[in-house]
Amino acid sequence: MAEVHVIGQITGATGFSESSLFCKWGVHTGAAWKLLSGVREGQTQVDTPQIGDMAYWSHPIDLHFATKGLQGWPRLHLQVWSQDSFGRCQLAGYGFCHVPSSPGTHQLDCPTWRPLGSWREQLARAFVGGGPQLLHGDAIYSGADRYRLHTAAGGTVHLELGLLLRHFDRYGVEC
Repeated sequence: MAEVHVIGQITGATGFSESSLFCKWGVHTGAAWKLLSGVREGQTQVDTPQIGDMAYWSHPIDLHFATKGLQGWPRLHLQVWSQDSFGRCQLAGYGFCHVPSSPGTHQLDCPTWRPLGSWREQLARAFVGGGPQLLHGDAIYSGADRYRLHTAAGGTVHLELGLLLRHFDRYGVEC
């Protein structure tokens, strides 16, 4: 089977109004893909930026896939959360990006968004915290449901990914 190695890191995030940020991440693939090594999801540490607005995570990603075809190419889905001084967490943004399909090193910027909710939910978020969240995580990358939501723009998550492709020509997978 053809193989894909994804090696890199979630560098950090910029443009979020909240501080003390962390990121929950996961990878989603189609049925023809099999994870040979690595973990399918993870979470970074909390970082409170001191200078500027860049939260640095430098969280490693190391995935090794085998596939029978290109359908269902891997996608990274991200959830950025903020933590207050009492340890309460609230959603700062959802985002997703496709893993690049060409070998080499890639710098990716993944924009994020969050659901707005009603005016009462927005008011409660400002004073109490919390706020609306998605019931199903697959709405992050499925276009049909996502476009019906009222959302607000979040910040940007920065990633560095290196890709190695192996045996694609041997198994007739063209990319």
